[in-house]
Amino acid sequence: MPDPYQAGLAMLSRRELSTAQVRERLARKGFDPDAIEDALARLREVRALDDARAAQALAHRSHVRLHGRLRAVRELEGRGIDRGLALRAVDAAYREVDEGELIARALARRLRGPIETPAALRRLYHYLVRQGFDGAAARAALAPHAAPRAAGDGPD
Repeated sequence: MPDPYQAGLAMLSRRELSTAQVRERLARKGFDPDAIEDALARLREVRALDDARAAQALAHRSHVRLHGRLRAVRELEGRGIDRGLALRAVDAAYREVDEGELIARALARRLRGPIETPAALRRLYHYLVRQGFDGAAARAALAPHAAPRAAGDGPD
């Protein structure tokens, strides 16, 4: 059976992964849990495995895909990144991003003319919130596109 350290290096040569992701993948390959922990320690020691670096790379990909901060944090946490580290990485990745432009581009993917009905307004609002944008920012982005009768009830 191959060495878990070598298997971990091979995984990390393809993309940045969190400690939790490498641990899970090595376990799926059938390596002994003690051998996995030893391999993870060695990978951290040689700086091949770094959760902060992985968090930064993943956070950058989130804004490129037109996701808001909240979704980026959820994705990082889902990949085993500590919440504090995830928040710092997302803040750094989004520091130079115009979030108004980001939400406008995300909305443009779904918007097909003026929003005519309250149901359409709610659907677009919930779409933006699922994409990780703050509710207030979603409402502000939708307001210029809502016909008066659609905006009557509000998106909530």
